[in-house]
Amino acid sequence: MSIVTLLIVSIIVAIVFSALGIYLTTTKLRASLTKKSAQTLVEAEEKAEMVKKEKILQAKEKFLQLKSEHEKQVQERNNRVMQSENKNKQKEQELKLKIDEFQKKYTEFTSARENLNKQLEILSTRQAEVEKTFQKSVEKLEQIAGLSAEEAKKQLVEAMTSEARSDASSRVMEIIEEAKMTANQQAKKIVVESIQRTATENAIENTVSVFNLENEEVKGRIIGREGRNIRALESLTGVEVIIDDSPDAIILSCFDPIRREIARLSLHKLVTDGRIHPARIEEVVSKTKKQIEQEIIEIGKRTCIDLGIINLHHELVRMIGKMKYRSSYGQNLLQHSREVANLCATMASELGLNPKIAKRAGLLHDIGKVPDNEPELPHALHGMKLAERCKEKPEICNAIGAHHDETEMTSLYAPIVQVCDAISGARPGARREVVEAYINRLNKLEEIAMSYPGVVKTYAIQAGRELRVIVAAEKVTDQEATQISMDLSKQIQSEMVFPGMIKVTVIRETRSVNFAK
Repeated sequence: MSIVTLLIVSIIVAIVFSALGIYLTTTKLRASLTKKSAQTLVEAEEKAEMVKKEKILQAKEKFLQLKSEHEKQVQERNNRVMQSENKNKQKEQELKLKIDEFQKKYTEFTSARENLNKQLEILSTRQAEVEKTFQKSVEKLEQIAGLSAEEAKKQLVEAMTSEARSDASSRVMEIIEEAKMTANQQAKKIVVESIQRTATENAIENTVSVFNLENEEVKGRIIGREGRNIRALESLTGVEVIIDDSPDAIILSCFDPIRREIARLSLHKLVTDGRIHPARIEEVVSKTKKQIEQEIIEIGKRTCIDLGIINLHHELVRMIGKMKYRSSYGQNLLQHSREVANLCATMASELGLNPKIAKRAGLLHDIGKVPDNEPELPHALHGMKLAERCKEKPEICNAIGAHHDETEMTSLYAPIVQVCDAISGARPGARREVVEAYINRLNKLEEIAMSYPGVVKTYAIQAGRELRVIVAAEKVTDQEATQISMDLSKQIQSEMVFPGMIKVTVIRETRSVNFAK
């Protein structure tokens, strides 16, 4: 062979071996890649399986959470429904009791009406007999006197009316002058000295309390999710919580000052603590109620110690403490009762009576305004029943029940309590009235006075506690002016309701004016 042929053969062999090597390398690489792809696919499937399991677990947890919240809401709704059903059942029982009581009273009334009808029939028959007898007597008298009954009656009435008016006016003037000389000076002295020796503060309360906040963010926490916190607070305290555009403030509205104070203190504790949710609100409100109840007892004890009143029943002590959270026409009831107690003691000392009994009666005279339930009796009679149940003395019980003339006065302590109650309520600024009612009362006073003949002008002055009436001197005499003053006082007393006392002054004067030129 030639060299060229050998070279060609060697080149061909090299090319064949190179191609064979390339083929083997490519085969190995392809096998390796196939193996890695399978491994990667397996790993991806394992990761996908793990992610799937995690998502399933998260979905289960979310489902359980939503289920528990739903069950809780259903439980709360069921509780509210149960409470409503219990209240309805209770109201139904009360209504049944009232219906039974009404039926019983109606039966008694029916029997009493039948007896009354029988008595009226008997009375009507007797009245007819009396009228017949009277008619016969009148006919005989007419025959004897020569005048008819109507003519004689008219003449007699005119004569007696004229004489009675003259005698009554003169007698009234004599009685008034005599009373002024003997009683007026001494009464003024006792009342003025009692008022001057008793100093007090005037306090006016409202039906709302303002709770100040540090920032606006606290409002959202107080409201809670979907308002559940504020609903829980309102249902537990019975107070309306008003959250409006007022900056950094929440308004608590309620006519019961005790419940309003419980809500205010509970809200303060919740905001200070920072944990605000229905369970925590229920816990805090319960603790605050116990705290307020204890504070009421302490206030009652401290008041009795300050006034020197001992051996008072614990129930009366608690009611005295509750007076701090009550008001009458804007005047704090506890402050009013303390003032009346001091006035009664002073006035009793001036009259030579026991000041301790008078002070005790003055302090307890308004306990009927702070009952634990809603009685049907007036507060004076209810207070008297409470005092009798707590073994108070008969003089004190009578003074409590008679200070608004709801029962007969049996001792001198009763008018003392009545007078001191009027003095305390009549102090300027002590009590507050609605402006519209105040204006209507003044207008009513002036209208009543203007309805009398001869009245020219009327003026209601001194916050409606004095009425001055100016009459025409040429139309009204001095005696008639006195009569107008008395009649007007009686009419105001019978037709109007007012605190304290109204002084009626009738002015009659004659002026003669001339000019010297």
